[in-house]
This record gives sequence, structure tokens and C-alpha cells, in this order.
Amino acid sequence: MADRALRGMRLGTQSMESIHNAELAERVEVHYDCPNGHVMSMPFSVEADVPLSWECHCGALALLRDGDRPEPKDVKPQRTHWDMLLERRTIPELEELLEERLELLRASRR
Repeated sequence: MADRALRGMRLGTQSMESIHNAELAERVEVHYDCPNGHVMSMPFSVEADVPLSWECHCGALALLRDGDRPEPKDVKPQRTHWDMLLERRTIPELEELLEERLELLRASRR
């Protein structure tokens, strides 16, 4: 019986409100240029904050046409284990430690 109570109605997929006499927000067409040559046009509300960049369908970062370019961020080079080791010890100290460890290994094999 409960199966027939809402027969013919798809819950959540259709609105009972019609679009007649509805006012749409004012829109502006914004263009983004991809470095791979693609051009994308996106409609935005006049009141919306338009982003300076948009991800293109090819995966590259498309920039707003006639917009300010984002400032490049300062990127620190990634520190490796070797870099961090050299911050704590000098090369002669490391060579001395290596010799000590090699002597211990040689002594344990005898």
C-alpha cells in the first residue's frame, strides 16, 4: 500500500515551482585563457567575486583575460636528508664517524 502512495512522483528530482515570472540574476560573461590555447567562457553573477584563475579541462591553470596576474609565490627548495645532516655536521666530522663505524663492523666480523 505504501508503494502506491506517491506513485508517479519522483521525490527530490523535480521541483513543483515553475520558472515563469522568475527573475534571473544579472550575469556577465568572463573569459579565461589557457596556456595551451584553450579559451573558456563562464557566466558569473554581477555580484560574484570572479576568480583570477580557473582550471581548464586539460588540467592547466587558465588565467582571467584582461585581469591581474597572480603574484608568483616564493617557493623554498625542498630540504633533503643530506641538507639537514650538513646543517648538523661538517664533511670531516662525517668522514670521522664513518671510519669509526666501519672499524666497529670490521671488528665484529673477526
